[in-house]
Amino acid sequence: MSRKFKQHKFKFKYKLNLQFLGLYIIALFLTNILLVSYITAPRIPLLGFHGIVDLNHPNFGIIQNPIAQKMSYPMQDLENFLEYLARNNYWFLSTQDLYDYFIERHRDIPQEYVGKKPIMLSFDDSYKTVYTNIIPVLERLEQEFNQKIKIVLFVNPGTLSKSGHPSTTYLSCEDLRTGFAKGFYDIQSHGQNHKNLVKITVSELNEELAQAQIKLRECMAGLAPPEEIARHIAYPYGSMNQQVETHAANYYQSGYLYNSTILRFRWLQDKYRISRLTVNRAKSPERLIQMATRSFTISK
Repeated sequence: MSRKFKQHKFKFKYKLNLQFLGLYIIALFLTNILLVSYITAPRIPLLGFHGIVDLNHPNFGIIQNPIAQKMSYPMQDLENFLEYLARNNYWFLSTQDLYDYFIERHRDIPQEYVGKKPIMLSFDDSYKTVYTNIIPVLERLEQEFNQKIKIVLFVNPGTLSKSGHPSTTYLSCEDLRTGFAKGFYDIQSHGQNHKNLVKITVSELNEELAQAQIKLRECMAGLAPPEEIARHIAYPYGSMNQQVETHAANYYQSGYLYNSTILRFRWLQDKYRISRLTVNRAKSPERLIQMATRSFTISK
């Protein structure tokens, strides 16, 4: 091999290595930009509760099994947390607020919310204690802070107690109507019978999605336009896949997970995979406050 050829080969490899190095640096730079952008993206904590247990009456209203007990949250701790939120002037989002202002962003945020931190408090599985233990707290805080705290109920109408057959475990339609009329409830779907939507047939899937919407709208007839009720769904067990999403889109505007992840709304790629933070009795009020403070502040 000639000396001239070797020099040419060396120069070629040198240029090629420089090109790869340049591409690597650009890729690393862009990755860092994306990572910083993701970390600093505006965040909204969407908290997912289940039953609420009164520590003074711990056996009232909650199904007595280990899972339900673990997922329930003490009323006294929740009251402390809600009082902190009310005192610090948080914006309690409904599902439609989140959809209109932060997901679709087709409406401008009203001036009255500038300077506030948005948060959503949701409660799954239709437990009676969302009425018996929370409504009095919400009424007290409204009087004390002159602020209406709205909470989202993801309801399974198939488990609602029937008229004339009161239950200490599950909500009734009358409970939903009372809480809604007082302005505290945003009533949305959790499927008709809390079935795992990934594990059932397509016909059963459509039945679960459609019937939940129909029954909840029937329950709320006369109090709200049908399209305001069961417009959004939280998947039972947080379980969903592409098939579930495809069929849910025929009935609902958005879908909620239960995946212990904070929502970074400007990075949301799929409105049927909205993240919620899990809450159980292992999380202290102080921990919930830490979660709440991660919310961004609405600016002009």
